[in-house]
Amino acid sequence: MTLCGGGAHSPGGPLRGGSPFLRGSHSLRGVPIAQRLPGFPPPPLQGVSGGGGRPPLPALGATLGRLLGALEALVAPGERDRTRRLVREFGAPGGAGPRLQERLRRQPPVPPRLPEWPWGSSERLPLPVHTSAGLVLPRQDWEDWRGQLWFAARLIAGVLDYRVQLERRDPPEPWVQAAFGGCRVPGPQRDEVLRLPPGAQPPPFITVVRNCQFFQVEACGEAGTPLPAAALGAALGGLRARAGRGGAPPLGLLTGQHRHAWGRVYRLLMRDRLNRASIGRIQRSLFALSLDAPVLAAAGGRGPGGGAGQVLHGGGACANSGNRWFDKTLQFIVGEDGTCGVVYDPAVIDGAVVAEMVDHALDYCRHPELSPTLMTSPPLTLPQRLRFSLGPETAPEVERAKRHLDSLAADVDIHCFSHEGFGAGGGLRPEAVVQVALQVAFYRAHGSLCASCEPTSLRHVLPGCTDLLRPPGPPCLALARALDDPGAEPDLQLALLREAVEAQSRRMQEVLAGQGAERHLQGLRQAAIAAGEPLPEIFMDPAYALATHFRLCTVQVRSREGCWLLRGPLVPDGYGVGVGHVAPPDPPDPRDPPGPPGGLRVAITAFACCHETEAARLGAALRGALDSLGGLLRRHGPPGPP
Repeated sequence: MTLCGGGAHSPGGPLRGGSPFLRGSHSLRGVPIAQRLPGFPPPPLQGVSGGGGRPPLPALGATLGRLLGALEALVAPGERDRTRRLVREFGAPGGAGPRLQERLRRQPPVPPRLPEWPWGSSERLPLPVHTSAGLVLPRQDWEDWRGQLWFAARLIAGVLDYRVQLERRDPPEPWVQAAFGGCRVPGPQRDEVLRLPPGAQPPPFITVVRNCQFFQVEACGEAGTPLPAAALGAALGGLRARAGRGGAPPLGLLTGQHRHAWGRVYRLLMRDRLNRASIGRIQRSLFALSLDAPVLAAAGGRGPGGGAGQVLHGGGACANSGNRWFDKTLQFIVGEDGTCGVVYDPAVIDGAVVAEMVDHALDYCRHPELSPTLMTSPPLTLPQRLRFSLGPETAPEVERAKRHLDSLAADVDIHCFSHEGFGAGGGLRPEAVVQVALQVAFYRAHGSLCASCEPTSLRHVLPGCTDLLRPPGPPCLALARALDDPGAEPDLQLALLREAVEAQSRRMQEVLAGQGAERHLQGLRQAAIAAGEPLPEIFMDPAYALATHFRLCTVQVRSREGCWLLRGPLVPDGYGVGVGHVAPPDPPDPRDPPGPPGGLRVAITAFACCHETEAARLGAALRGALDSLGGLLRRHGPPGPP
């Protein structure tokens, strides 16, 4: 048995058994699951309507109508007859639908237990690429490692300052204790998500990883007050001197394995008291910071395409994948070569919040009052190296994890580009126009539409919960055909664009109000499973399988810093598309109107092993679709009312 440096924290929170709309009865170390999951608020569950009531359950007929509408652009008319019959039988009085609907109405609702939903708990896919999302920060420029550490210290201080401001809000943001101090725990069948119980004092330390070695670094003083950047920089400087290369096996690679494989090794490690203490500290830490080594320029060069892989998966075992603990809800990355970013768990924290956090932290980094020369002062508390006790069974698991991460890194195809956007957008919401453009782009690249989704946070009605926003297929298909028809009049194209964007905006409002169809359908399905009933035939229909095979998964955020948003594909023959809207800087005078938007930052991912998808091909089609819609709006003006 050998001792080595590593990472730490304690096991934690649930995502266990039963329907995602039914309250679980399991507990972990005496703390109810409802208190440990961000998606499981403490009972009684409260929402927003009427000053405390939860959002009403979506009407069964409306949800089934939206399902049929989603199939219109995906399935040939003759093939929809069977699905219509199944929908009628399911929703008829006395059918399975009303019975399951009533069961959901009677039971205390519990939000879907992502990431098991909607991806499916049977696959137990790895977190990097498949589940985790990321933001690539603007590339930083410094002369040597001292610049890296000084930027990292200020970034830590900026993130902690953001957390303090959030805790002062009234009412407080419900996701803060889930994001800071949050961590996944691999279970035998499902992941758990560790979070601080309500009212608990957050830990005063973070986890810092360098050369695959894990350290506990004190980041807050008494009463949770963040330490100044100079003290943090001094601590990082002392840590660097102790974390030489070759000091530890890359245990972080294990957290990037398939969840069942990592769960098996995790249970072996946790049998040892030293491992439990170290892993516990990693899990409880506020967040993780990876001080990455420089790597050779990838095929994408030193630009956003090259840095995207480092953020999304670490570049493989020979790069920085071992410098991660992928289970952490928040993990910031600061590379010696200037590659910086954050990888986060979208099941716990929303991308828009992460972008806001990054904007705040980068603004904080520009404060001129501190000098890097102050880093020479001794740290208030020396970083504590976290150590592990490893048996002979661990080495083969690490080797398997190396091969897996190398294969995954080689299989991810990433294409990034910038676009000028739409200016004022003709009065249309830019996010809705982009989503419509994505449908047009997929049609041009593949000759048809596909099932598409945009995970959307429900934090205003169901904190810690996510639903899927599905774009309107029929109007998007009509617009795509009209744009490629040389004989189509611009007035017709504008009318179709208005129809598609307005339908997208209506759907967004429905989802944000907790009235989305996808989460409701999943709840009905899981309610049947939880009751031990045969699965209704509608959920075994090939058309339903097609409607939920999301080949296009998108996510959009706004950021003043122009970050690149990363999201992997949900299915092997799919795409992940992240679109960052560069928000205008705040005007000097708050009474002045904001300036024009700064354009778009687009990052597209696909799996290289799939010959049907190619990130650059969809990127070219999307650039063309954005040009088409932007030119249409600029030449012919905003689409007016019918």
